Amino acid sequence: MKGSEMPTPDELEAKFWKALKSDMTMMIGLDGSNIIPRPMTAQLEAEARGPIWFFTARETELVLGLSSGSQATATFVSKGHDLFATVQGRLQIDNDRVVIDRLWNRYVEAWFEGGRDDPKLTLLRFEPEQAEIWLDASSVVSGIKMLLGYDPKEEYKDNVAKVDL
Repeated sequence: MKGSEMPTPDELEAKFWKALKSDMTMMIGLDGSNIIPRPMTAQLEAEARGPIWFFTARETELVLGLSSGSQATATFVSKGHDLFATVQGRLQIDNDRVVIDRLWNRYVEAWFEGGRDDPKLTLLRFEPEQAEIWLDASSVVSGIKMLLGYDPKEEYKDNVAKVDL
């Protein structure tokens, strides 16, 4: 992107993956359930564009509410509030030991007394299918342009993209 060019859907998607890898927190819930979305730490592998992994405990409402291939929605806000996303996909338990070993870190370990062999440990696999990604329209630049008579809604419409993941 140069200057004031609007980002392409591919550029917005790349910004989303970069921000998620850095900030890591998503709100995730099951579609069509009474389970309130909750914040969880997203784990990504290398430069992968999915799946998104979440370590959690076996007895959580989210895990107990899962059926095979449950539809789920995850929302994301970057720490600087300059990128927002809603991601839809399938959520399932996937306790693949190789993946657990690959993603394991001291932050996850702090939650599970029994370490990688803790009987409560559950690894969730979120397969993103599509997303809406927005860039923030309330920046200082938008405010200045509004003072000069520009309509920020016109410019902002190009700062959102629907992408298949």
